[in-house]
Amino acid sequence: MVVAFAFFYTDVLFAQQNYGENLKKVGAQIPGVSRGAPTQRYLTKVLRRITLPGAVFLGIIAVLPWLLSTLIPFGQNAGGLLVTSSSGLLIVVGVVRDTFFSIDADLKLHGYDDSLLIR
Repeated sequence: MVVAFAFFYTDVLFAQQNYGENLKKVGAQIPGVSRGAPTQRYLTKVLRRITLPGAVFLGIIAVLPWLLSTLIPFGQNAGGLLVTSSSGLLIVVGVVRDTFFSIDADLKLHGYDDSLLIR
């Protein structure tokens, strides 16, 4: 379900943005690809190729604790805790990533160098 939802969510959001027409309006072009609909098809193909490994990785992360709890008995309550912690881990990683980008944007807005956060 995680893999399917990742594909569905990404595809719906990307189709709504209509990048092919937006790039055509501003005069931008991807080298070797015609403007408009061909650009949208090309970007959709690239996005789906990028989404596949990411979606599979998220699916593995979501299922791995359950597999470990069935293969290695941790006790009665530890298995449920392990499955819950895998979803929590995905949420925590997302929140930390968003917080990092927010701090980075604030620092850039106030004129600080990029070297403060990224070394």
